Amino acid sequence: MKKVLFLAAVLAFASCKKETSEPTNATTESVSEGESAKAKSPEELGKQLFEGAGNCFACHQPDQKVVGPSIKEIAKIYKDQKGDIVTFLKGNAEPIVDPSQFEVMKTNFAITKEMSDEELKAIETYIYSQLK
Repeated sequence: MKKVLFLAAVLAFASCKKETSEPTNATTESVSEGESAKAKSPEELGKQLFEGAGNCFACHQPDQKVVGPSIKEIAKIYKDQKGDIVTFLKGNAEPIVDPSQFEVMKTNFAITKEMSDEELKAIETYIYSQLK
């Protein structure tokens, strides 16, 4: 629920003030927390998560290595090696792109392990979209 509220705040679709002052509306928003995700394409949702709640953008840029490899490099290597980005983000696969940075990446597993499969697949879709 925290990440959905965070996403809602980032998107400015909902206000915490409205949620607490309008119980009927808050219930509607609470029930439809995933609705903002459904209103977006998987690529758009993935980009939003990558740049926001996922904290991925702090280390991964589209075209250049910062702390971690570029998004394009990640996409190319995972595609070429038929890797599973979602499984990796769940913490259930070995790194195949830049193992030397794995300890740094592991700190973000606390975030990605809390994401739904839909959210992780959206991040994967966004990463692969960088190959276009």
